[in-house]
Amino acid sequence: MKRTVLQMLRTSAEKYPKTAYTNQKGDDGWVGLTYPGMLHEARFLAAGLYELGLEKGDKVAILAEGRNRWLSGEYGILFAGGTTVPLSIKLMPDEVLFRLNHSESKAIIVSKNTFEKVASIWTQLQFTKKIIFLDDDIRLIEKDCEEFGINPQKDIVLYNDILQNGKFTFEETEPHLDKIEEKIEEDDVVTISYTSGTTGDPKGIMLTQLNFYANSNDAMNYFDLTEGDRLYIILPLDHSFAHTVGIYAALLKGLSLYFVDARGGGIQTVKNIPVNMLECNPHFVLTVPALSGNFMSKMKDGVAAKGKIINWIFNTGLNAGIKINKNGYKKAGFFTRMVYGIPYGIANALIFKKLRLIFGNSIRFLVGGGALLDIRQQVFFYAIGVPVYQGYGLSEATPIISANTPVVHKLGSSGRVIPNVECKIIRPDGSECIVGERGEMIVRGNNVMKGYYKNPESTAKTNKNGWLYTGDLAYYDEDNFLVVVGRGKALLIAADGEKYSPEGIEEAIQNSSELILQAMVYNDMKKYTSAIITLDAGKVAKHVEKNKIADGEVLLKAIKQDFYKFKNTDEYRNQFPEKWVPSTFQIVTEPFTEQNHMINSTMKMVRYKIQEAYRDKIEIMYTPEGSNSVNDINLQTIQKFLPFNQ
Repeated sequence: MKRTVLQMLRTSAEKYPKTAYTNQKGDDGWVGLTYPGMLHEARFLAAGLYELGLEKGDKVAILAEGRNRWLSGEYGILFAGGTTVPLSIKLMPDEVLFRLNHSESKAIIVSKNTFEKVASIWTQLQFTKKIIFLDDDIRLIEKDCEEFGINPQKDIVLYNDILQNGKFTFEETEPHLDKIEEKIEEDDVVTISYTSGTTGDPKGIMLTQLNFYANSNDAMNYFDLTEGDRLYIILPLDHSFAHTVGIYAALLKGLSLYFVDARGGGIQTVKNIPVNMLECNPHFVLTVPALSGNFMSKMKDGVAAKGKIINWIFNTGLNAGIKINKNGYKKAGFFTRMVYGIPYGIANALIFKKLRLIFGNSIRFLVGGGALLDIRQQVFFYAIGVPVYQGYGLSEATPIISANTPVVHKLGSSGRVIPNVECKIIRPDGSECIVGERGEMIVRGNNVMKGYYKNPESTAKTNKNGWLYTGDLAYYDEDNFLVVVGRGKALLIAADGEKYSPEGIEEAIQNSSELILQAMVYNDMKKYTSAIITLDAGKVAKHVEKNKIADGEVLLKAIKQDFYKFKNTDEYRNQFPEKWVPSTFQIVTEPFTEQNHMINSTMKMVRYKIQEAYRDKIEIMYTPEGSNSVNDINLQTIQKFLPFNQ
């Protein structure tokens, strides 16, 4: 039997005949689609796509929020012999344009919320000839069609029309679909998933049937979830972590997926996250550090608003829990548990128990991916009883490489490597590192991508003799846990050639300070390290008002003190070599956002964009004046926060 995702879907339809595979919120509540229902709808859709002229190897992009039809759309394309190109709903129109043209997508599936992005670039598309509209009412996009010169009769086809046509012609089309499926090989490409482009132009990662089959099976065998668990998916389905776990790994355990209600667009979607979470009452949630960090901040703010006594009980209990749990792998001894058990028990009964209800009353854990999870988040959620288990993955590896699990975990690590995946840490000369020694991580297994689409040069640099060279720095600790210390492409490089990852320092600054919103640490063959920072305007304004600051230098010195606060916290004290701690910083007025292209769709900083935008600021920091952060340029930047000087 071929190892394909289509075979996985067929098996799950037999094994879980009554389980709702996907669930989305509608006007009348949650609407589910069972595993057999998904198989049948996907087959009918494939018949409709076949009738439309979709041929083997044709690419069809998907630009939409998570919903039932996202999955049936992908499966339908695959059953028809096509390849999907999943796109982030957070992409800007020019980014969508590049991906559609580069992938040579023949059609694109869109929703009401994403239609305008495609409509605005319609005349520039070289290969895309059809828009498949997921919603049933085409009147929702009439204005955009008029504005951008799109002919609804010629250029747009409704998803439901394709589906109904497929049902009507299925009897005569089925033999053709069966032949297509018979010829599908394990090496055939399922998706072309584009990198986020944090260090340059995005590359199209070709992931195969075997890639998804292997990674899904290996991850599920390692994590050992319970059949029928409810999984709440906040992440967009183009995200490689959500794509593999949400769409394919779910097949192996009959999981029920619930998507956040995105019908009202971006702002409303964010508001719906906590509401939908309570409604679906999940057993676990997929998240990324930006989302779990937001949960943590709101929890802390909510407790603080209850008054000093509750806040004191909370903080005392939190610290007690951290002492008791230690790193989760080696917990505290009897004496420590006895000393801290009472304050932890009180906080748990009065506060933590209520905080956990934010996630519903069935929650067991969250799984974090997409970026390094700050240690403060890890110890916080572990202490309140909703652990966030960090893993490590790379889109080029489909993406799961390692994970912490409820059975075996260690805070601060990326867990242990999943079965059937080989992972080595090597030195520049190719020799293997010893325990505790940092080096480049390389990976081998059936989860490693086929290559980059239309980019043999990059493929050759990354895939060598069956090994995927990740470019990321990591080491194995004494307990055989993988510890990832940073993305190789984001490394700081000192004047003497020594390299270091900035991500830990950036997290430390952002998580410890009150006034600083974002920090990008920089060193490119320089004598010292520097940083570009943005401020939390609201908190700075409150600080100025509270302390009646009228002098810019006083405020700037307060910001400087806040910048280095991480040096005096338990989590970060003495963690970073002084050489890599920024000696100075420059303040910029505009936060890094997706709109200005300095944050990508997975909430990571696009470093080269920030460096390009603030090249003058970076150069200033390596002048005598800029070497000290208390300088005239920063003073001028913060003037707007000084109402007494206006």
